[in-house]
Amino acid sequence: MTHHGIGIIGVGMIATMHAKAIDSIENAKVVACFDISKERVDHFASAYDCIGYTDLDEFLNDQNITIVNICTPSGLHRDSAVKAAAAKKHLIIEKPLEITVERCDEIIEAARSNNVVLSGIFPSRFHEVSIQIKQAIEKERLGKIVLGDAYVKWYRSQQYYDSSPWKGTWALDGGGALMNQSIHAVDLLQWFMGPVKSVTAVSRTLTHTGIEVEDTAVAILNFANGAMGVIEGTTSAYPGFFKKIEISGDKGSIVMEEEDLALWKFEEETEADEQIRKEFSSKTKTGGGASDPAAIGYIGHKKQIANVLDAIENNSELLIDGHEARKAVEIIEAIYKSSKEGRTIDLPLQS
Repeated sequence: MTHHGIGIIGVGMIATMHAKAIDSIENAKVVACFDISKERVDHFASAYDCIGYTDLDEFLNDQNITIVNICTPSGLHRDSAVKAAAAKKHLIIEKPLEITVERCDEIIEAARSNNVVLSGIFPSRFHEVSIQIKQAIEKERLGKIVLGDAYVKWYRSQQYYDSSPWKGTWALDGGGALMNQSIHAVDLLQWFMGPVKSVTAVSRTLTHTGIEVEDTAVAILNFANGAMGVIEGTTSAYPGFFKKIEISGDKGSIVMEEEDLALWKFEEETEADEQIRKEFSSKTKTGGGASDPAAIGYIGHKKQIANVLDAIENNSELLIDGHEARKAVEIIEAIYKSSKEGRTIDLPLQS
């Protein structure tokens, strides 16, 4: 069994999630970390028994690192990724891949030209319930799909935004309630529904002060399969609710709340349906990040990182590559553009 040495860039809260996930994988270990803050590096290196660096070049020269895991603020992903790819390190990048499709494409090209594996983190796709929904849609159990909706009515206090200078900025956060919090639901929605053809949207800052980005957004979507839908994302809905995805067709409907199946109903039932309803009605073990960003479990991260290791070792299918990871970013970028310009925006975006 190959043992993979993983180096983490950026040791904030999400890096802890990655480290816990890596710790639980038999053939992987966090061997190094990098951050510009020596205090944070020392604390993290001590907690995870790895070497700490405050010099990026020294970190990238560490021969024990085969994979670099990027957990910096979103708008800094490209710079680290391009350098790591040039150092021939495989890449795992926390969501969003980057804050614009143009920057995503620079990372994708850097990985391609250096022949390294690139994966963008979307752990929700690895939940068992997500896979069940995807399979039901592929089997056309919902008939003609007419609506696909994502609702992320979360709550973040003013203190959450005040706690870090990069939060709520266009340059580093790349957006607010959509780009930071709702992107998991946006990704799942497009994974279930297929490509988005156009968006018409409004986004506003309604309750938080001192941030440049939206805390509330609503978008109407037209999908390539003829269906319509909405995305609602906010960090202003006290006390915060589970993210919800609803898929409706003329022969069945599915409602997913976090990792639970709130509805699984088809015109033509199978023997397995009742068992699926029972099994997936109480899967959510945490608050899902609805009001506390630290309350998100690491199992999805573990499954995704294991998939990346398998792809590197065995050249097997990488479930979320750079092209997959950029899809949600493109939808959100189009939503921002629609809100700013007051018109419907077609996808793919014209560069």
